[in-house]
Amino acid sequence: MKLKGLILSGGKGTRLRPLTHTSAKQLIPIANKPILYYGIESLVAAGITEIGIVVGETAPEIQAAVGDGSRFGARVTYLQQDAPRGLAHAVLISRAFMGDDRFVVYLGDNVIRDGIAEFAETFRSGDANAMILLAKVPDPRQYGVAKVKGDRVVALVEKPKHPPSNLALVGVYFFDRHIFEECRRLKPSKRGELEITDAIGGLIRHGRNVEHRVIGGWWKDTGRLEDLLEANRILLETQRRRISGRVDAKSKIEGNVVIEKGARIIASTIRGPAVIGPRAVIDHAYVGPFTAIASGVTVKNSEVEHSILLEGCRIEDLSARLVDSLLGRNVTVVRGEPRPRAVRMMLGDNSLVRVL
Repeated sequence: MKLKGLILSGGKGTRLRPLTHTSAKQLIPIANKPILYYGIESLVAAGITEIGIVVGETAPEIQAAVGDGSRFGARVTYLQQDAPRGLAHAVLISRAFMGDDRFVVYLGDNVIRDGIAEFAETFRSGDANAMILLAKVPDPRQYGVAKVKGDRVVALVEKPKHPPSNLALVGVYFFDRHIFEECRRLKPSKRGELEITDAIGGLIRHGRNVEHRVIGGWWKDTGRLEDLLEANRILLETQRRRISGRVDAKSKIEGNVVIEKGARIIASTIRGPAVIGPRAVIDHAYVGPFTAIASGVTVKNSEVEHSILLEGCRIEDLSARLVDSLLGRNVTVVRGEPRPRAVRMMLGDNSLVRVL
């Protein structure tokens, strides 16, 4: 049975500001690959090649990065959402694209390391009207939580004080055409959105068969800095050592390190897992584990660890190691003048700076 895909990429990414003032959150790279690409690749690996991508104000950037989908072996159609009006609204605007085909909804900032192929096949071959993916979490109060009976879902509760289970919604949903009826019945929630959990609740109330499956592998919603860094760490651990760039005799490469063609390592130590992108220059520097350095980055006379550096960054002459950090494109971090000194800054909204 045919399945189509719907990837949601219209959100504003407010928890990652100021970075997302100038870039779509779904295009922030982890292990030097945009988050959105992992979702597309996951769908294609599950045999889902007709994909709709819901886009908002960052549509031009998303379209430039993904194109028509042919590079992934897919055919991509873009569905414009006028404002972030909720997941159920995103499903509603896909009605014409989906027709009467069954489909999967995949949140564009999710990463599921082991993919969804197994679950897609289960939904294709079964008779459920919907199937949701769940994961066991230590504190379900921070998530939408499912109450289940066998394979069936009997209720969904959003961020409950007293969770009925430890099974949290992952952000991957399989539906047939009946979901559109429930989405049309919805009224906006307190936060002004049409909630997909309410639509699924409607399926349950009207006697539809809503099943669930619990994923056994790792997954991450990359909506916060800590989650991005954790996803980066885990994905870097899966890579294999590959040295395609230039490494001089004074440098040391330890562990699983990827150095892309065109990168130069000069009198430096790279300790994996780490990835160094094309045209990057690491000069008399230390790059520690769990670091992803994008193309055109320069790290000179400095130390970096457990961080993500986007294209064109320049890090020079720092007196302290840069750790647990995400730097946007073309950011420059250099050592300042010794005291007496003044502090001069231009910062985006919601920035946090600690000056010592």
